[in-house]
Amino acid sequence: MDGTTEAPGEDWGPFGRPLFEDPSARALSRVGVVDVGSNSVRMVVFDGAARSPAYFFNEKVMCGLGQGLSTTGRLNPKGSERAMAALKRFALLAEGMKMAPLTCVATAAVREAEDGAEFQAEVLRETGLRLHVIDGEEEARLSAQGVLLGWPEAEGLVCDIGGSSMELAEVANGSIGRRVTSPLGPFRLQQVEGGQKALKAHIAAIMSGLKAQIGRQHDRIYLVGGSWRAIARLDMERRSYPMTVLHEYRMTPASLLETVDWIAENDLAVLRARTGTSAERMDLVPLASQVLAELIRTFRPKELDISSYGIREGLLYEQMPDRLRRRDPLIEACRFAEATQARLPGFGRRLYDFLLPIFAKAPPERLRIVKAACLLHDTSWRTHPDYRAEACFDNVTRANLGGLGHPDRIFLGLALLHRYKNSRAGSRMEPMFALLPPDDLRDAEILGKAMRFGAMFSIQSPDEAGSLKLYPKKKLLELVLNPADEALFGEVAAARFASLATAMGVTTKVRSAGAS
Repeated sequence: MDGTTEAPGEDWGPFGRPLFEDPSARALSRVGVVDVGSNSVRMVVFDGAARSPAYFFNEKVMCGLGQGLSTTGRLNPKGSERAMAALKRFALLAEGMKMAPLTCVATAAVREAEDGAEFQAEVLRETGLRLHVIDGEEEARLSAQGVLLGWPEAEGLVCDIGGSSMELAEVANGSIGRRVTSPLGPFRLQQVEGGQKALKAHIAAIMSGLKAQIGRQHDRIYLVGGSWRAIARLDMERRSYPMTVLHEYRMTPASLLETVDWIAENDLAVLRARTGTSAERMDLVPLASQVLAELIRTFRPKELDISSYGIREGLLYEQMPDRLRRRDPLIEACRFAEATQARLPGFGRRLYDFLLPIFAKAPPERLRIVKAACLLHDTSWRTHPDYRAEACFDNVTRANLGGLGHPDRIFLGLALLHRYKNSRAGSRMEPMFALLPPDDLRDAEILGKAMRFGAMFSIQSPDEAGSLKLYPKKKLLELVLNPADEALFGEVAAARFASLATAMGVTTKVRSAGAS
């Protein structure tokens, strides 16, 4: 994934044709969805770049609609009251935002409760919201689409756990394969009788059946759902991991099994306080942990990744034209940020063209980050100069960006830090720097200092004012100036060019075009 996918005949260089101004993309610029789950009811309004939207509004109420469902066969009465109150609020909020009708889905609790249809009718009558009750396989499909929104190249198994059910779906090559559903939600498991031994046997038997239906050959499992996110946050706490961004947090099976044991050995109230997890969510963590441990033992993945994207994002993905789905979510988000926040929208592309000779031998995945950095290099210009460098780092490492793993977040953030500051020594961000190997730290510094030079060398078109040539064997970086623009290479430009060369470990040469 390098952000270059285009229809035949379109040649807009490495950045491709902007899509967020296209009418079909602008139609998705603000989309509202409501997810009525067994545990929570949430409204999300997406806004911004259609391929990588920001969360304009995001509110969740832990209603517990499915609490006790397996015993009574009915929705939890208190949960129904809370859900109805939340949905009335959401309907009024959508009206206040002057939005098109909300897309509303309901999952396991409403579809399985004997009074689910009655609740559905009451919601329509009281709020005007039409709940679309989806079956387990459709729930699995939408969750998988949510993963594809953030990971267009995702390949493996999507596992979405809710309060009353757990779904699995295969993803590969941008498509969704087999899908299965199961009663492995914590609310269901609370009703299993016979103690821990019976519970463990119950989970193992269901998991074995899932393996028979969907196969075991899946190296990567993408975890979707609040209970998985809570466990991942606890894994971070146990490991003293320096970031708390959950999306694309990657874990090994061994680490997760250690965390499951660690959760069982510790006071949940203490863990909840340390991680900021809600009491309602933490109550479900022990049961979800047992399901996760059995998932690992049954499917034996090599890696488990957290996805903050699920059904709600899958509903947005559903509305995207295919050509938009194929776009790189990171590059699209960065382009939108440049268009709305930079002083000179469009400059990032020219800066990339100017700096490309330095990175000519970089692999596509690194060039993708170089593109993103060039697009973002000026989006924090309004920040006070004393804080601009670290604000850039903060913005990238904590932003809601798809298609960006944690090491790439830190690399991109560090490059932007060096765009505004020569040294990173003494930064409060240093614990995060340790997640990158030394070579990547050096490369991020080079990229930052290259942008620092290129961005001030010419305020309009550095690629027209001069060109860079790198001679790796000679360890020489040459700047060839356009004769008409020689005056642009002043004292400050020369100092920044020298700083870039020092970071690269090369000598420099500056000459006018045509001169030897």
